[in-house]
Amino acid sequence: MEDERMEFDVLVVGAGPAGLAAAIRLAQHARNADSKISICVLEKAPEPGAHTLSGAVMDPRALDELLPGWRHRAPDITPVTKNEFLFLTPTSARRIPHALLPACFKNDGNLIVRLGHIVKWLADEAEALGVEIYTGFNAAELVIEEDTVRGVLTGEMGLKHDGSRGPQYQPGMKLRARYTLLAEGSRGHLGKRAEEYFSLRTDQDPQHYAIGLKELWEIAPDHHHPGLVTHTAGWPLTSDTHGGGFMYHLDNGLVATGFVVGLEYSNPWLSPFREFQRFKTHPAIRALFESGTRIAYGARAITDGGLQSLPKLIFPGGALIGDDAGFLNASRNKGVHTAIKSGMLAADAAFEAMQNKRAGDELTSYPQRVQNSWLHAELQRARNFKPLMKKGIWMGSLLFGVDQLMLRGKAPWTFHRRTADHLSLRPASEAVRIAYPAPDGRVSFDLPSSVFLSNTHHEEDQPCHLRLADSTIPVAFNLTHYAAPEQRYCPAGVYEIVENAVSSRLQINAQNCVHCKACDIKDPLQNIEWVPPQGGEGPIYSGM
Repeated sequence: MEDERMEFDVLVVGAGPAGLAAAIRLAQHARNADSKISICVLEKAPEPGAHTLSGAVMDPRALDELLPGWRHRAPDITPVTKNEFLFLTPTSARRIPHALLPACFKNDGNLIVRLGHIVKWLADEAEALGVEIYTGFNAAELVIEEDTVRGVLTGEMGLKHDGSRGPQYQPGMKLRARYTLLAEGSRGHLGKRAEEYFSLRTDQDPQHYAIGLKELWEIAPDHHHPGLVTHTAGWPLTSDTHGGGFMYHLDNGLVATGFVVGLEYSNPWLSPFREFQRFKTHPAIRALFESGTRIAYGARAITDGGLQSLPKLIFPGGALIGDDAGFLNASRNKGVHTAIKSGMLAADAAFEAMQNKRAGDELTSYPQRVQNSWLHAELQRARNFKPLMKKGIWMGSLLFGVDQLMLRGKAPWTFHRRTADHLSLRPASEAVRIAYPAPDGRVSFDLPSSVFLSNTHHEEDQPCHLRLADSTIPVAFNLTHYAAPEQRYCPAGVYEIVENAVSSRLQINAQNCVHCKACDIKDPLQNIEWVPPQGGEGPIYSGM
């Protein structure tokens, strides 16, 4: 295996918006300078966009900078024509006048997109510039030599469940590079390793996350309004749990709907999936879907800690970009444009370094470029959103409205959230048990039928990619104290407590995993670790 290696100037791990933007920007610089550099993008999905899931209402600012004129070439773009924000109670929906909405909740000039299709198109743009994209390969480990990242090692393929080599076994390959950019998305596996090894979180708030669940529907023409963007807050969540729903009307009779729940929630009986299903039954929403057809489902984690939770962005030999670092603007519920911009800024720094014959050092101009960009200014203005929303939906909304409308995001104070999401659960005995209604099969559904629509596939005879540090903890601690919350926070039915007359055990249905990584984030003792399965496996999202 030591002889199986490839050499590049820049290696990008992850073919999402951030990774592809970085690769495109590097290739543009090389073309403009008449310089030859080798750029490789490594993607674990079988094709770019297959593991991509987002709302998505996109601010086009960053793509306008990266690829001027792109809107005439990219697929599935619907300009926003109307924006509404609803506060829900169990029986009513109160529409907030547009004039009273803070600027962050408005979507004038933004675009509704199917992000998986945009990512696939960006990959084509990158390849046209000479970027090499290798799909179906997971990045299993960082290659660290003399405290410097020198690349990655791809995972072995064809291992059996017990770790032995099957007939289709293929060894991993070492991909080496002068600089490695980690763009794996939220809770990136290698990003975690880099943060731990290089102590990138010193003096920063813990990173915070939400889980986003999404469905794609075909709806009746009389309910369809292309360009309409609707966001909701309030019911079905309680006032102390942050989150809300969305409905985005694309072209061709399609509506993207979804629900976001902050993973700092405290009630272990809460199920984000079932909250989403309940959301669609609201009297003001149900009619939109009742005569429609659900055609896709998926879920993913969202990194939403904001400016206070950003780690150090650089380490010897590489950098964190996009959601691997946490550039999402939670107040706007948008991260595509910030991910793209971060990839561009990291690419600028890497190209500058290579032009100066450097390799394997820290790209110190990258955080400086972020600091001097509109990206930092936008996150600076939004920095108090999530800390204020911890005060409850009503008080938090009032205070954030003052912060944005009166102080314009320039308050002289910055609030913090010091408690990591996995430490926020109350014991099950002290929490209100939630009685969820049974799915009706028309607008609300069960987990098995939902996971089926995610097109998820894993070979069953392979090592489990959901690892327990201690196999006794799920029953001895999680079940005893929190009624096994992994059964509820997982949006794919991966974790199941199996009981018999004498004992209980945790069963892991890893073949159901949609790679959302909620388990890696929310497990109370951080006993569950998500690692990439063999390449090409997981969900296959079509334009999600």
